[in-house]
Amino acid sequence: MKKLIFISISLSFLLFSFFVKAQKQEGVALTPPMGWNSWNCFRVEVNEEKVMEIADAMVSSGMKDAGYEYIIIDDGWMTDQRDPNGHIIVDSEKFPSGMKALGDYIHNLGLKFGIYSAPGCYTCQELMGSYEHEQIDANDYAAWGVDYLKYDWCKYPSTKEVALETSVSDCRESFELMRDCLRKTGRSIVYSVHVQCVGWGTEGDSYPWVTDVAHLHRSSDDIKDNWDRMLYCLDENAELWEYARPGFWNDPDMLEVGNTTQERLWGGIDSTKMTTLEYRTHFSMWCMMAAPLIAGNDLRSMTPEIIEILTNHEVIAIDQDPLGKQGRRIRVDGELEVWCKELSGNRRAVALLNRSNEPADIVVSWKELGISGKYKVRDLWEHKNLGKFKGKFIGGNIKPHDAVVLLISK
Repeated sequence: MKKLIFISISLSFLLFSFFVKAQKQEGVALTPPMGWNSWNCFRVEVNEEKVMEIADAMVSSGMKDAGYEYIIIDDGWMTDQRDPNGHIIVDSEKFPSGMKALGDYIHNLGLKFGIYSAPGCYTCQELMGSYEHEQIDANDYAAWGVDYLKYDWCKYPSTKEVALETSVSDCRESFELMRDCLRKTGRSIVYSVHVQCVGWGTEGDSYPWVTDVAHLHRSSDDIKDNWDRMLYCLDENAELWEYARPGFWNDPDMLEVGNTTQERLWGGIDSTKMTTLEYRTHFSMWCMMAAPLIAGNDLRSMTPEIIEILTNHEVIAIDQDPLGKQGRRIRVDGELEVWCKELSGNRRAVALLNRSNEPADIVVSWKELGISGKYKVRDLWEHKNLGKFKGKFIGGNIKPHDAVVLLISK
């Protein structure tokens, strides 16, 4: 009997261990992460000095006070080699002090430290990926004080070509493996993934399994500082609203708000860049979708208008609402849209989005919002109470490419 009890207890422990291993870190990213990523601004020209200056600017600009906390170094921090013990070699010309010292600098500002890798042998920029060295890399990240990992599907497993034809099972296993390695470090690390293998010429669907693997999942191809491209990312992300919840967020890619550096990076002046109003709409809709707010501009040289957009506490509060609901379209009339996001306290956030090239009136009815009676309406960009309304609200003469964001409450 004692032997049977021992066997039963042992099996129970093994099953418990299996299920613990099969889960991502809980209690992490309970609201959409907010921070900055180096890619949109610097590409592979990122270095230690720039990152430290960006971290300083996040504090001095008021972005830290507005809730931004992650400083994330994208592709370009590593070489294409490992040392004899299997550790990735950091590019010492770009980061002469090393990653631990840089992480300490960021942490001493009251911020958090993020880094980038890929499941294959190579990253998208053909530098060293994590393939077959996942636990070594995870341990290094933990030792450096990393708080956030962006894990980007590229060149899997060993080719330098983009890996679009990998089977769904191999793709899934590669992301699960790093998840488990991060757990084993004992450090709380936000895990952000881009599962390009799914929906890129392979069978299957990454939802809902990815919700158990990561805290964030990229929902589209790369964003650009362009109105139509931003709308593409918006539309791709919009369809996934039912999966979002505290601890898992759909990621329509980084913010392009104020990104003035792409002209240099892509060559020439891009006449299709977004206007300041379009930047504001871009930010509004990311907040409506409970998207991660990861800035991609040069924080060292922001205009007052860009700072005002990125630090609007009232609009950010919509994104960060603890209920964790992703807003969704509730009506489309041509290029005019009504979006609703359920908030804690029986409140609603509403966005009246004019995608057209002409001014327009947009009406939202209380019936569409699932409410009745009189409700207060507040404009979150004008920071103005508009009064109490019964049955409906009319957003009058909304500018082309603008989004009026309203808070509806008792």
